[in-house]
Amino acid sequence: MRRAEAKQLVGIAVVAACALAMNVTSTAQAPDPLVGTWKLDVAKSTYKPGPVPKSATVVISAEGKGLKIAVDAATTDGPMKWGYSNGRDGKETPVTGHPNYDAVKVTQISPTEGTIQYMKGGKPSLSAKTSVSTDGKTMTVTTTGTDAKGVAVHNVGVYTKQ
Repeated sequence: MRRAEAKQLVGIAVVAACALAMNVTSTAQAPDPLVGTWKLDVAKSTYKPGPVPKSATVVISAEGKGLKIAVDAATTDGPMKWGYSNGRDGKETPVTGHPNYDAVKVTQISPTEGTIQYMKGGKPSLSAKTSVSTDGKTMTVTTTGTDAKGVAVHNVGVYTKQ
């Protein structure tokens, strides 16, 4: 093979490699900003009427087009582990392990924002709005409504990504 032919083949190979790389880049999705392990920053969080949990860790993992949420918290009443899986499509899915919720409806508003409607016995309970900061390091969960005892709730949980 002559030198000119070799250069041409190398040039074609480079163009093909670049085209392949561009295709992979354009079809790859950005990582979901919610996915990861989040730890409650007790000092930055407010719970009205309270009390603030002693600690809480939320592990969010991708599950198909949706998410799987696992919560491990230490409350004044003792440890609590609960969770659910959802498609972020507003459809009701079961909650396991939480005494005040048996179902949840999650709707994704944007890649960094969503709403959660907690349910008990088919009736809406508390609702929450989640928001991840632009740097992806902080998640704020603002929960409002009336708890199982009929008390008005306004909680702002601030979580940091681990």
